[in-house]
Parts: sequence; C-alpha cells; structure tokens
Amino acid sequence: MSDNLQAEKTLERGKMGKMSLVGPRPYLPREFEKMGGYRKTILKALPGMAGLWQVSGKNELTFEDRLKLKEYYVRNWSLWLDFVIVLQTTFSVGEKVI
Repeated sequence: MSDNLQAEKTLERGKMGKMSLVGPRPYLPREFEKMGGYRKTILKALPGMAGLWQVSGKNELTFEDRLKLKEYYVRNWSLWLDFVIVLQTTFSVGEKVI
C-alpha cells in the first residue's frame, strides 16, 4: 500500500473518531501476543496518527523499544507531550518534502 493511500486511510479513521491526532500507532492482530505486559497499558489509549515512536527513530528501534516508548506515552500523557510530538512530526514531514 502506498504511503499516500495509508495516510488517507489514517486521516479517515481520525475523522470518524477511531484515532486521535497523537497516540500509540495501532498494532496488527499478529503483534498482540508479542506485546506481553505492555499490551494492557498501551491499548488503554486511542491509537494516534502521530506518536512518540515515529519521532524517536522508528526504523532504528526494536519492537521492545517501540513498546517501551508507547507505554511511556500512555503513562506520562500530557498536552505538552502531544504538542512536542506534533511539532516534531511537522518538522519530520517537512524535511521529507523538501
């Protein structure tokens, strides 16, 4: 699936109230078992279009690192943390376009 098509589907989910602007990215059903003890905490939050994992070097992180970042986000949520993530996401997307 192309990145543009994926982005459009994500925006549509956000409009429908199934995703928030910022939050842990959704997991695939096959990943649920691998989530272990993190699953309960992470799944308390509504999935987001942008998240701490994406702005923390997502492709260089292990699955365990991804889980830790998402758990950290859920346990330490604040408006300020969301603002920082949105700002970093904006800069990251801007760098890719330029």
